[in-house]
Amino acid sequence: MTDTEIRVKGIAVLSATLGVVEAERFVALTMREPFDYTRWQQNLFEDRSVAEISAEATRLRKSRAEDADGYAEEAV
Repeated sequence: MTDTEIRVKGIAVLSATLGVVEAERFVALTMREPFDYTRWQQNLFEDRSVAEISAEATRLRKSRAEDADGYAEEAV
């Protein structure tokens, strides 16, 4: 994947998750303030076990699938 493709996909994910305005805000914040992503990621889950992280990911996936199913039903 090229750098441009990564940027486009990243903005698409941010926009889908946060909304366009908040995605723009996030980009502005990361450009304005020094941000060490590697250090942030290393500390992100230090207080949680792999099982806790996995359970949360599963819950979110199921929640989003249910939301998508409900949206699809409303559109019909």
